[in-house]
Amino acid sequence: MRIAFISEHASPLAPLGGADQGGQNVYVAELSRHLGQLGFLVDIFTRRDDPALPERVPLAPNVTVVHIAAGPPEPIPKDHLFPLMPAMVEGIDRVAAATGGYALLHSHFWMSGWVGCVLRRRWRVPLVQTFHALGVTKRRHQGAADTSPLERIPTERQIVRQADCIIATAPHEVEELARDYWADRAKITVVPCGVDTTHFRPQPAGAARQRLGLPLDRLILLYVGRVLPRKGIDTILLALDRLPCDLRSRVLGLVVGGAADATDPLADPEVARLHALAWALGLSDQVRFTGWRPRAVLPDYFAAADVVVTTPWYEPFGMVPLEAMACGRPVVAAAVGGLAFSVVHEETGLLVPPRDPAALAVALTRLFRQPDLGRRLGAAGRARGVQ
Repeated sequence: MRIAFISEHASPLAPLGGADQGGQNVYVAELSRHLGQLGFLVDIFTRRDDPALPERVPLAPNVTVVHIAAGPPEPIPKDHLFPLMPAMVEGIDRVAAATGGYALLHSHFWMSGWVGCVLRRRWRVPLVQTFHALGVTKRRHQGAADTSPLERIPTERQIVRQADCIIATAPHEVEELARDYWADRAKITVVPCGVDTTHFRPQPAGAARQRLGLPLDRLILLYVGRVLPRKGIDTILLALDRLPCDLRSRVLGLVVGGAADATDPLADPEVARLHALAWALGLSDQVRFTGWRPRAVLPDYFAAADVVVTTPWYEPFGMVPLEAMACGRPVVAAAVGGLAFSVVHEETGLLVPPRDPAALAVALTRLFRQPDLGRRLGAAGRARGVQ
């Protein structure tokens, strides 16, 4: 069977860490690889954003990334891409006509879903949709800061009506689809995101710290992910400032993330804002902003950490807690969206309210003062990750 994946802005070949590159890229890459291992032939259609990119790039056995010309071949923020989707339709259709067509469509994100709906009618094949994030939820949490185009929510409702199957990554997404989009629950299937437990696995903390040039005698708090306001990194800094004095002086906070091509990290307004906040709190010597790091070295960062923290305003699913748990590290996460599903409170990690530095400081103090608790949560997280 030949399957067409559509992921207009999230190419599995793109380096992670930019504003529009994150968990969806990993999800598309890993799902397609596993389908290829099962013998399915998968073409992943994504927009060409660099003139040097070949049209077809092998990703894994039976899996190929296909770059479609839609607009200028340069990076464009995803919120500006919707007018280019008709060109995506025509480009994908030309490839299908030349290669024998596809038996199934799987679209990722709402703009790809619009493309999938058009091709579903044209090709008369089933459409599977994974949203990765929903416009109503984003607007609810971000308010005026939401830069999504006006077409997003009506288009999502169209996709909900027309898709043959909708994959939700956590139970809360089913409720959001039913409440905000009037979705038929019968065609929604919950399939949680997975994690590569051979790449992300426990290893000695000391050796990992030596490889990364990190001190052996500090308590290390780790954030990994995109550096965006909604990710709540400022909550982490404010929580560090609230730690008891004896802990505050011993903690080293690592913020691992940012655009892969950033030559001057401080040119990013959010990075500059967080630097300024750390300075104002007197934490400049206790917080390191490493910038982007390749995925290959992330297991070392997780292994080096005493605790991994992710406290966004909202999160549709969140891959980082799964990766941290697979490495056997305890996680403190905001009790929002998919995080409240993937992190089991008091079993694989601790959940705290979003935007609540005081509650986060209490959770961190518990873990720093009770290393046995951290080890127990980490072991249980690893067991949950390999299920």
